[in-house]
Amino acid sequence: MAIERIEAFQVQWSPDDTAAQRSAFVRVWTDDGQHGVGEASPMQGGLASLGMIVHDIAPGLIGADPLDHAVLQDRLSHRLAKLGPEGALTGALAAIDIALWDLKGKLFDQPIYKLLGGAWRTALPFYASIGGNGVERTLDDVLRIIEQRMQDKPAAIKIRFDNGRVNLDADIPDHLEKARAVRRLVGDNFPLAFDANNGYSTGGAIRVGRVLEDLGYWWFEEPVQHYHIKAMGEVASKLSITVSAGEQTYTTGGLVELIEAGVRMIQPDIVKMGGITGLLRCAALAQAHGVELVSHQTQPMIGHVANLHVCAAQLHATKPCEWNDPSTRMHAVFDRPPFPVDGLFNLSEAPGLGIDFVESELQKRRIDL
Repeated sequence: MAIERIEAFQVQWSPDDTAAQRSAFVRVWTDDGQHGVGEASPMQGGLASLGMIVHDIAPGLIGADPLDHAVLQDRLSHRLAKLGPEGALTGALAAIDIALWDLKGKLFDQPIYKLLGGAWRTALPFYASIGGNGVERTLDDVLRIIEQRMQDKPAAIKIRFDNGRVNLDADIPDHLEKARAVRRLVGDNFPLAFDANNGYSTGGAIRVGRVLEDLGYWWFEEPVQHYHIKAMGEVASKLSITVSAGEQTYTTGGLVELIEAGVRMIQPDIVKMGGITGLLRCAALAQAHGVELVSHQTQPMIGHVANLHVCAAQLHATKPCEWNDPSTRMHAVFDRPPFPVDGLFNLSEAPGLGIDFVESELQKRRIDL
């Protein structure tokens, strides 16, 4: 058995989608007709990652044994290092890795979590990750959306303050007003998190963090620019609230730098950080350093399910899994779209990831490079 061909394509979810708003997927086929599916980070439509797959990665995989997925990933990451070892390259390798794990599960007729050594839990709680809560959204709208998301019975809620990252601290009064109002809405004991999305200076972050501490927020995500690792650690050291980062870190070495700076909760993303193989390495790293690993994950289908498999097998999973702003736009394209029941995502015993494309619906939306 050997890898025969690799498909790399975007999916356009609505007629007015631009190339930058599409999802990025792969399918890896073997010479005996079996396949696995994977997903790359969709930043700018995943075009950079998909281009690397088509031109640089796929030619080096034809004829390889798909069960050698970790060896293949390391070989390619070193061979292609001068393309830039972070970002688009690790996203491309993540898509291939997830597809190879899906294929491996199908070959052994086992769900991925079984191949990872078994699940501590197959019913996984989630936190509702709610984006777009900056000045573009009124306070009343923020509260209305949170009330809607509470109907899905999340174990926690994270409010995200997406921004352009170039006008630091400008909207702190608006953010704090909303943070206080959300706490009043959900009550004193409901777990809350606050994602600043790189929006503050060091001083601004400390000021906001102290308010969040008083409000009993659970964690404070990416308070300063992700590339200011020392500043991220300084904020973490001056606050009692857990400061987290790592969504925009693409290597284990980068995560070590965050940990050494003082960050005690790391958040790598499965579609950015080398897929399932990469995230397993991150989990081992976190355990070795005594820090929390709470993976970041905002893609609602392949990325989401792949992340659930790893979280199911993760020792010391201290926080719920992330579930981004939900949408039914992808449901037609997948045969078993994941959806929570009574606040839990339930992993099936189906082999591999447990989901696949509906070919007839995929062809209506597929855009090849």
